[in-house]
Amino acid sequence: MEIDQLETFLAVVTYGGFHKAAEALNVSQPAVSGRIRALEDSVGAQLFTRGRSHPVLSPAGKALRPHAEQMLRMVATARQAVHELQPQTVGALRIAASLSVCTYLLPDVMHEFKTKHPKVMVNLRSGNSVQVLRMVLDGEADIGVARSLNHPRVETMTLRNDPLILVGHPSLLAGRKPEARLEEVESWPLILYDRGSSDWTLTQGLFRRSGLLPNVVLEVEAIEAAKRMVERRLGFGFLPQIAIAQELRQGKLVAVKLLDGEPISRNLDVVHPRHRPLGKEALDFLQALRAAAAISEPPSTGSPGRRRSRQAALR
Repeated sequence: MEIDQLETFLAVVTYGGFHKAAEALNVSQPAVSGRIRALEDSVGAQLFTRGRSHPVLSPAGKALRPHAEQMLRMVATARQAVHELQPQTVGALRIAASLSVCTYLLPDVMHEFKTKHPKVMVNLRSGNSVQVLRMVLDGEADIGVARSLNHPRVETMTLRNDPLILVGHPSLLAGRKPEARLEEVESWPLILYDRGSSDWTLTQGLFRRSGLLPNVVLEVEAIEAAKRMVERRLGFGFLPQIAIAQELRQGKLVAVKLLDGEPISRNLDVVHPRHRPLGKEALDFLQALRAAAAISEPPSTGSPGRRRSRQAALR
């Protein structure tokens, strides 16, 4: 049982197929098949069965999965322990993050980090979730922060839930409770942003699954622009919680509770490579990031549904 076999096994599980796992690991599909066969020979059982469209975990595969994840975490911990014994030099810390994280979460984190590490040069690059993950995998970033980042070659920790919340100016809700059914919201003027993005798709899908057509009166490119339009009473918007936490606390915006429909829940994740141990500065940055994420959520969002959190130990 070898490390690359376990990584390949988890890649097939994560991406739902041998071909996609090969693309993610940047190896050939025959190499993926060979590693899985070698792992099956090692454990003495078949790990996958053939499904209609993708391989399905067998009972043995289901039993192996948590142990494979734990073993890879232990390997990462061992690398980190050895790395911390080596002489450290002050260099650059490379961060990749989504634009919303760069705008609404990282300024406070950077302020705290630079106060403690004034000599460390921080290089910050932005992109969507796929681009952030790719920068980490390609060695262009030490740490990545975005939504839904999962890959067998990275350690993933969920910082917090960051749902899309329906918000509007308080004056638009004067005289009524801040709650409504989706069928009622269908006729409200809505402001969307970043056409084709996951946020845009999730918002459209919320209505589509109920057979409704939202009344979109304005589309803009960025979250911040959409928020400003909502503040100017031009309509309502489904905006990330991280982007509107301050406005909700100050009463500049009001969250509207949906009485039906599914909550648009999303995880905000931080990742780092399993094979490249982090230096002390990077670990300190992660601690500051976790602390900032923990206090950046308003006490009440007005959004239905339970908070869901997926925690994985950062080593």
